[in-house]
Amino acid sequence: MTEIRMDWGRSARTGIPEAVFCAGKSTDQISAILEQADQRGESLLLTRLTPQAHTALPAMALLDYDPVSATAILDHGLPEPTDQGAAIVAAGTSDTPMAKEAARTLIFAGIAAPTHIDVGVAGLWRTTEAAEKLQDRRVVIACAGFEAALFSVMAGLIQAPLIAVPTSVGTGVATGGQAALTSALASCAPGVLTVNIDNGFGAACAAIKILRMIEQGPVR
Repeated sequence: MTEIRMDWGRSARTGIPEAVFCAGKSTDQISAILEQADQRGESLLLTRLTPQAHTALPAMALLDYDPVSATAILDHGLPEPTDQGAAIVAAGTSDTPMAKEAARTLIFAGIAAPTHIDVGVAGLWRTTEAAEKLQDRRVVIACAGFEAALFSVMAGLIQAPLIAVPTSVGTGVATGGQAALTSALASCAPGVLTVNIDNGFGAACAAIKILRMIEQGPVR
């Protein structure tokens, strides 16, 4: 088997620990990574871990697994999550897996983020109601598929930077998330940052870096 070389120094170097993207990895490879982490006493976040792959792992009992987000956490002394000013919104219930991937990534970093589901613009009152609850937030992650109008509307209602997660939810021309991605990139609302389709993990990592820089205070 190919040697597995984990970047255990990534957290100290970048502020973001290495996570394991499980899609395409064999059970043996994932198990070997978990064994390395366990021997070192390292906590580890696994993404895109299907229920079938999780069940096949010998170390499955050691993992905190969430089937909705397809994430698992190996906990070797993670900090208790606290509210540091992040929040997550999702246009519809179908966007929950991406929202939960973001939430679980934040939890791994010790950040608790309130999550608001079903705030899409098809029921505009839900969007404005959620926006009222987000005025004190420092960064907001928004997940939306179809035409993803939520990104522009929400960014026009709140002060915090908005990290858009276009999702592959939709039918017809929206299938696969390309329409949502284009909508996010073409947003006329200032302050919209965009990650790749279905990339809740990447959005959370960006939010973590923003919050860490705020925590450090003014540049000297």
